[in-house]
Amino acid sequence: MASKQVVRTDKAPAPVGPYSQAILAGGWLFISGQIPIDPSTGEMVEGSFEEKVRRVLENIKAIVEAAGGSLDDIVKVTVYLRDISRFAEFNKIYSEYFRENPPARVVVEVSNLPKNAELEVEAIAYLGDGKRG
Repeated sequence: MASKQVVRTDKAPAPVGPYSQAILAGGWLFISGQIPIDPSTGEMVEGSFEEKVRRVLENIKAIVEAAGGSLDDIVKVTVYLRDISRFAEFNKIYSEYFRENPPARVVVEVSNLPKNAELEVEAIAYLGDGKRG
């Protein structure tokens, strides 16, 4: 059985429940859902939808980097939006983070999210056997 390693960074928000920011197992990094929490304050980001999307993606970036990878290593993303009409607005920002060979992805509308967030994003990255945080 492959060993698993908890990945933790202060550059992303601490978990708000009984889970890890990410788990590295057999070269696969499973990043828990991220909502727009500012890691420096532990509070939800106030402001525009764009600022919230950027905060979520920066949190994911910090976690994958803490494991020794980069956004280019992400192979699958799941996006939960409270308002699917923001899909195009989300895509515009998302495409700045995943310019070439973007990961597989699903986007779904949900009725609510933790802390009443407007979005939550989880990701899976493949880091192979050589990368470790």
